[in-house]
Amino acid sequence: MRLNLKFIPYDRRLLKAIYSFSQDRKSDLYLVGGALRDCILARDKDNPDYDFAIKKNAISFGRALAKKLKCAFVVLDKEHGSCRLVKKYKDKIYTFDFTDFRGKDIGDDLKHRDFTINAIALNLKNSLSGSDFSFTLIDPQGGVLDIKNKLIRMVGSEAFAEDPLRILRAFVFSSSLGFAIDKGTLKAAKLNKEKLTLVSAERIREELFKIFATPRAYDCLIALDKIKALDIIFPEIKKMRRIGQGPYHHLDVWQHTLETVKQLEVVFEENKDEDIKAYLETAISSDRRRKAILKFGAFLHDFGKPKTLRKDKGRTTFHGHERVGLRIAEEIGRRIKLSNDELNSLRKIVLWHLRPGYLADSKNPTARAKFRFFRDAGVESLGILLLSLADQRSTKGPFTTFKTRQQHEKVVASLIKEHLMKGKEKKQARLLNGDEVMKRFKLPPSPLVGRVLSLIEELQAIGKIKNKEEAFKSAAKVIRAK
Repeated sequence: MRLNLKFIPYDRRLLKAIYSFSQDRKSDLYLVGGALRDCILARDKDNPDYDFAIKKNAISFGRALAKKLKCAFVVLDKEHGSCRLVKKYKDKIYTFDFTDFRGKDIGDDLKHRDFTINAIALNLKNSLSGSDFSFTLIDPQGGVLDIKNKLIRMVGSEAFAEDPLRILRAFVFSSSLGFAIDKGTLKAAKLNKEKLTLVSAERIREELFKIFATPRAYDCLIALDKIKALDIIFPEIKKMRRIGQGPYHHLDVWQHTLETVKQLEVVFEENKDEDIKAYLETAISSDRRRKAILKFGAFLHDFGKPKTLRKDKGRTTFHGHERVGLRIAEEIGRRIKLSNDELNSLRKIVLWHLRPGYLADSKNPTARAKFRFFRDAGVESLGILLLSLADQRSTKGPFTTFKTRQQHEKVVASLIKEHLMKGKEKKQARLLNGDEVMKRFKLPPSPLVGRVLSLIEELQAIGKIKNKEEAFKSAAKVIRAK
């Protein structure tokens, strides 16, 4: 099948260098999988990644190549002979993975790949001249045809037994590529889903964040939910099903959770503001962006509801669910080995997700209330406001009126505008510092000094005090009332 496949010039130079190095070492090397699939789809990636299968000694090969190319090197899996090289070029980051053959030759190796769309290989020998290399593709599983038909199909009947993580990967590829999963593969995923408990937390985390990074995470979650795979990863979900939430809601706790993720993706799509886009694309840890962390926060935001469910005179309440949810989010975050920065983001997202709604109960929230929200939410303020829009839009029970929804949208929009404007303003110089407070009032270092400074900061921010003397007067009132 003629596809007119070519590598772009810089990528071709890098691949030539890698191929030349393999020839010098007399190593049997093939380009495999995703890069070829993306090439067939004419799918450009901001940060290209190339996977290679090598007959043997992938780790020693990669370590030596890293020195030659002057790039970072890390061992991924010592037992199965797998390593990664990372090279920065201009504004791109290139990733090169090298893995030992899974069998005696490349044919055997491709039999052990996950899906046919990834079971394609290329010998670089006659493929780097700049001309079409489609006729030199090695495709024993019919992967090129499945790419053309937009189909995810497992290579063999033991694909999920060999590596249960492939169950998640099937849905990730389906979501990110817009491909359907074939019936046999879907049936096998459902039958093998319990084996996900055997997969390491780190590998689960990586696939989860690939889901949350796509613009269609909701569709992927719905598909996984249909086979109950999410219950295996997050047992907490079982208790969320079929819990009604009273007349303000039209969905149970779990369906509301999924709908909130959906609505958050709509909010992202609606927002054209460049500052908001930049905020969402900020890297929190490694290559994981704030956008994905925020979607994960939306996914977790009501996990505390089952433990706080109460019936009071016929009313359903979940008082304090955000604080219980905070503890659950922390447990889950640690379970899947999130970084400290990611955990801190999740804590604030879950703990403060109700605050914008409280502010929206008033048409004109006070300056003090707004200051305290922005102070407590910190860098997550904007994300929490966006989540609040999604959360409210997912609440359409008979007691939720058009008027209250409209007021919520208006207040949150004004808070977003105010937050973005303040972010561009020069930060006010503090009127007092701790040394000045201790000296003036003859105080030792103590929590009282911290409370005084916090109050001074708040009064200054809302325009109640403007100079040192006014600050000292306010400080004196706090100290007298201690």
